[in-house]
Amino acid sequence: MFRGSFPALVTPFKNGELDLDTLKKLVEWHIGEGSHGLVPVGTTGESPTLTHEEHETVVEEVVRAVGGRIPVIAGAGSNNTLESMRFMQHAAKVGADAALIVTPYYNKPTQRGLIAHFTALHDCCELPIIIYNIPGRSVVDMTPETMGELAKLPRIVGVKDATGDLARVNLQRMICGPEFCQISGEDGTAHGFNAQGGQGVISVTANVAPRLVAEVQNATLEGDYAKALELQDRLMPLHTAIFTEPGLVGVKYAMSQLGLCSEEVRSPLTGLTDETKGMVNDALRFAGLMN
Repeated sequence: MFRGSFPALVTPFKNGELDLDTLKKLVEWHIGEGSHGLVPVGTTGESPTLTHEEHETVVEEVVRAVGGRIPVIAGAGSNNTLESMRFMQHAAKVGADAALIVTPYYNKPTQRGLIAHFTALHDCCELPIIIYNIPGRSVVDMTPETMGELAKLPRIVGVKDATGDLARVNLQRMICGPEFCQISGEDGTAHGFNAQGGQGVISVTANVAPRLVAEVQNATLEGDYAKALELQDRLMPLHTAIFTEPGLVGVKYAMSQLGLCSEEVRSPLTGLTDETKGMVNDALRFAGLMN
C-alpha cells in the first residue's frame, strides 16, 4: 500500500507561530522532487509541542495542499488513547490516507496494553494505521508476536520500524505476512532495511534531500542495490550530521541553509551548536546540495 520515500515533514514556524505559507511551499517542493508521500506532525513535525488545534491545522493544510497527488500519513499518536482517537478521527475527516501511531511513551504499557490501545484506535474510525515502533523514545518495544496479533485487524496495515534491528524485517514478515507494509524509521539503515524486505522509509533527511532519498528508494525497489548504495554513501554524512543533535533541529538548520524554511524550533529544543552547524554544512556540500 505504501512504498518509497515519505518525508517526516517539519512544521515551519515564524516568530513562534505556524508558518502555513511555507508549509504549503514545502508540500509542492516535495511533490516536485519525487517524494512518494508525506507524513505531517510526527515527532519531526514537533507534535509534542503543538497544541491540539495546531496539530489538526497542519494535517488539514497538508491534505488540502497535496490534493490527492500522493498519500498523506498523518501523525496521530499519543500516550493517551482518547487523545489519539481524536487525532485519528480528525485525520479521517479531512481526508488523510492513513495514520501513524506511535507506541505509547512514558506509560510503558505491557504487550497486552499495546494490543488494547491499537485495537481501540483501529475501531474508532475507518483510517488505516501504521504502527510506529521506536523503543529508544517510547521505552516500550512492540514484539513481532504482538504486531502479528494486531496485523490480523483489517486496518492495521504496516509498521514504521525504528528499532535499528534489521532482523526484525524478516521476523515481522514471517509473523505478519508479506502483505504487511514495513517502512524504515531510520535513515542510516534504510538501504539495508529494504534489502531485508522493507518497502520504504519515513525519513528525516528527506526534508532537505528529498530527491536523493527518493532515488535511493526507487533503486532498492527496482532491485538495483549497487546504485542505491552509491546514493546512500552520498547521504550518509548528512544522516550522521543531522542526528548529532535532535534530528528535527539538525534538518531545520540544513533547510534554512538552502532557504527552505526557518531553523526555528520550540522549547525545550534549542538551535544547533556552531560545531554541529559546521558538520551539517560539510555534509550538505558532500551530498552536492550546497556549494
